[in-house]
Amino acid sequence: MTDRNDTLFDTARAVIPGGVNSPVRAYGSVGGTPRFLASANGARVTDAAGAEYIDLVASWGPALLGHAHPDVVRAVQEAASRGLSFGAPTEGEVELAQLIAERVRHGDVRPVERVRLVSTGTEATMTAIRLARGATGRDLLVKFAGHYHGHSDGLLAAAGSGVATLALPGSAGVPAPIAAQTLVIDYNDPDALAAVFAEHGPRIAAVIVEAASANMGVVPPLPGFNKLIADTAHEHGALMILDEVLTGFRVHPAGFWGLQQQAGEQYVPDIITFGKVVGGGMPLAALGGRAAVMDMLAPVGPVYQAGTLSGNPLSVAAGIATLQLATPEVYATVDAAADRLATALDAALTDAGVVHAVPRAGNLFGIVFADAVPRDYAQAQAQESFRYAPFFHAMREQGVALPPSVFEAWFLMAAHCEDELAAIEAALPAAAAAAASAS
Repeated sequence: MTDRNDTLFDTARAVIPGGVNSPVRAYGSVGGTPRFLASANGARVTDAAGAEYIDLVASWGPALLGHAHPDVVRAVQEAASRGLSFGAPTEGEVELAQLIAERVRHGDVRPVERVRLVSTGTEATMTAIRLARGATGRDLLVKFAGHYHGHSDGLLAAAGSGVATLALPGSAGVPAPIAAQTLVIDYNDPDALAAVFAEHGPRIAAVIVEAASANMGVVPPLPGFNKLIADTAHEHGALMILDEVLTGFRVHPAGFWGLQQQAGEQYVPDIITFGKVVGGGMPLAALGGRAAVMDMLAPVGPVYQAGTLSGNPLSVAAGIATLQLATPEVYATVDAAADRLATALDAALTDAGVVHAVPRAGNLFGIVFADAVPRDYAQAQAQESFRYAPFFHAMREQGVALPPSVFEAWFLMAAHCEDELAAIEAALPAAAAAAASAS
């Protein structure tokens, strides 16, 4: 009997490029047929064939509380009953902007004085870069190899042949002159950061960096590196854009920046981008920063940005409900679950004799099939990534849904209760054995 997922995938490929609307969903790096999800509740998802899985994808991060949290669903339903979209200001978007600004603080330090709501993380980072260029009057952008900031042209840039060279297009369809406005350097490399500013400093508008890298696997910043970025940028009259689209409000009430402030690494980014959790699973993202920079945006300043669905009332309602429910107790629950599963993952792979590391960035973690946590993209790519596909499928066969790529983080939710955590732990040894036998 043909699985409903196979039938849907065949149909989808006839009308959608690759059968999916975002590439990683196609299971390209693990093989097999993607699961077409029909519903989700709490810590579990159900596919089109009726199979249920314990979910460690969490919609790629937004489902901090768990899927279909009744209070979030109720807030969206109530908002929908009043209208789906207005193309006009609403009270809710003011409330959400206030919530964001109030959460991103440490003592008296408040890097977010103004907030602009948009619809996607790509739109947030694209706007942040335009804003940085407008605020500084400079053109060049510095980014780090392996960091993902959405699919706008200037951010799909690949490293050139040297540390401080202008970048090359990282995708078909990106004009070389646009890619050349981006300087791609190695992550966690103070010398590369110093070199790029030594050569191009007066022309650099900003450095953009994931607060903790989670798109080449979880690769945390070395102690002091984010502060060094801020200090170096400011010394040369450039801005620091901290990309918290993935980590914002997931690893700490004030995002990864808040986690670092709490640990004593104090720095102040000029612009922070948010997504995922901030919209509670609905299409919503944001950028925020100090007033002097953010007020360069239209209609106050000369940097143009607009969007019919920016601040959509349904998305705003989901975001408000999610942030209000994301209490210290929620973070404590997710942190404890992450500690437990990261420990179990490490133990299972060790027992199976698999060379590995389990990198962490707050409650985000993942697998690296190498003997140490990578510090940059080249090290992340050098791992024995072929071991992940059998590991992934072994977990799925036991009812656990993982991200379909070794280069993605695992996401815990407050809804992962004892039954789910115990089931995940029980599934790990067989998956570790599958990874061990891979070749």
